[in-house]
Amino acid sequence: MKDSSKIIYPARQPLTGEIQVPGDKSISHRAVMLGAIAKGTTRIQNFLMGGDCLSTIDCFRRLGVQIDVNSAEGQVAVHGKGMHGLGVCPGAGNAQKTGGPDGDLQEAVLDTGNSGTTTRLISGILAGQDFPSLLSGDASLNTRPMNRILEPLTQMGAHIRSVHGNGCAPLSIRPGQLHGIHYRTKVASAQVKSAILLAGLFADSPTSVTEPSLSRDHTELMLKGFGADVSSIINEDGTATASIRPCRELYAQDIVVPGDISSAAYFIAAALIVPGSSLLIRNVGINPTRAGFLSVCRDMGGDITLLNERTTGGEPSADLLVRHSSLHGVTIEGSLIPTLIDELPMAAVLAAFAEGTTVIRDAAELKVKESDRIATVTENLLAMGGDVTPTADGMIIRGGSPLHGAVIDSHLDHRIAMSFAVAALAADGESRIRGANCVDISFPGFYDYFN
Repeated sequence: MKDSSKIIYPARQPLTGEIQVPGDKSISHRAVMLGAIAKGTTRIQNFLMGGDCLSTIDCFRRLGVQIDVNSAEGQVAVHGKGMHGLGVCPGAGNAQKTGGPDGDLQEAVLDTGNSGTTTRLISGILAGQDFPSLLSGDASLNTRPMNRILEPLTQMGAHIRSVHGNGCAPLSIRPGQLHGIHYRTKVASAQVKSAILLAGLFADSPTSVTEPSLSRDHTELMLKGFGADVSSIINEDGTATASIRPCRELYAQDIVVPGDISSAAYFIAAALIVPGSSLLIRNVGINPTRAGFLSVCRDMGGDITLLNERTTGGEPSADLLVRHSSLHGVTIEGSLIPTLIDELPMAAVLAAFAEGTTVIRDAAELKVKESDRIATVTENLLAMGGDVTPTADGMIIRGGSPLHGAVIDSHLDHRIAMSFAVAALAADGESRIRGANCVDISFPGFYDYFN
């Protein structure tokens, strides 16, 4: 990704009025994927036109799916091919001869860009197809761990491997007969769970996944909407089990994507720390498996009111009224972590503006995101004069000291760039965000709100 810088100045006045953030990234990905393997045309409104979601669209186009995109209106129409209608499309410029004993076969070569969601979830779908495929992304993506899906998919009978044998992409997938399993994950991960459930659609018997605590459940909700036989329970010991039966067909749906709470988090935080602010953020998804950031902000003393609560397609949403507040430190740990894993960098920055100490633990997952977010948050908070100590699975932030402007290295991680752009609004002096354009992955036009 081309390097870029952005200067952020302290806010000269309170943040007021109302805004609407882009559509939910997780839901946008899944709507395209399920629409592609369903019968009929799935119409999606408020789709996130970010780089990661466009990678998903590109992959399915290269698998023969017609997808119409109206970027200006945030609308996408996916003309589904059915459960077994995907294929290798030489005309799409992505077909090549496979190597090895099946060297005469054509395989689908797919570029997943910087999107871990695309890579992990589409692997579950491709494992059930009758053609070979090769998944690869950019340099950053190809360093991120994939063993977490390789292991369960292999147990199901999938012929999937890391090409370089390092547990990372590129991933080679060959046709194989899938069998149902009961898999227990070590870490609550919606991506791992989703890959297994999507593969379970093509298995010869039921498949279930048990995770230490409930991760985001967008896949389960959407699968149910498309007609799959899927269920989810919370067990007595606090673990969560999702189960799916093999499926003959899925059927197209009309989907309205709520605003992404991960994107809303930056403006929630900004309104909380910029004095005098009162900001209304419209149509934000508040799915309980994703809304941990709201709980943390409220526990810190944040003034957040939910207005106009409603549910569409199984996904709850609301308008959020956020007012400037005096914040205090909290402990963020345990089952709360999966519900705000993407928002933890913003939570850490927020903690630097709170009185007292905030402890984040049980969050080792932060190390394997677009950057090692424990290291990059620590580095940049220290650069701004914050008091932070990294730990093996999180960090300790001693808040209340004024932050000052600094040169922020995003490490081309969109969530680091956006979190510290917000920090800069309430810091003393200007800040420079290096690699600022990485935000286009999830929030094109993010900096427009700062003008």
